[in-house]
Amino acid sequence: MTCISIKPDSLLWRGLTPGVTTEAQVRDQMGQPETERMLPDGFKRLEYPRGPQGTTTYMVDIDAHGKLISVTQVLTAENFAKVRIGMTQDEVRQLLGKPGDVAVYRLKPETVWSWKWQEGGPSGDAFFDVHFDASGRVYTTSRSDIFRGH
Repeated sequence: MTCISIKPDSLLWRGLTPGVTTEAQVRDQMGQPETERMLPDGFKRLEYPRGPQGTTTYMVDIDAHGKLISVTQVLTAENFAKVRIGMTQDEVRQLLGKPGDVAVYRLKPETVWSWKWQEGGPSGDAFFDVHFDASGRVYTTSRSDIFRGH
């Protein structure tokens, strides 16, 4: 059996300094990003979701000179609040990164993307769900609890 090791978040960013660390150093430490997007002014955004159902996804911004600008954990209540009715799947993906789960309901018809996140409080982790209509645009969002066995 093959065992894949995932670095804890505390080790993932050790030694990476905005304005000093290069893109090559980020990739060497972080590995291959899930996606890479070109932004205005020659900037680049690298997406690093953590695990198949991890509770963190990091967006790493690189400037036009290939230097690290910032590292942002995007699975937060503040970011979820930015999802608006009418947004496209691509716009949501740019904001939240790769969903942990995608469910397609052909009869409704809708597609639901879900991200596991650390909601805090007594419920702990939860899912944030974005519902897309048949045209691929957001028509609502929801949250769902994660039930754990005792």
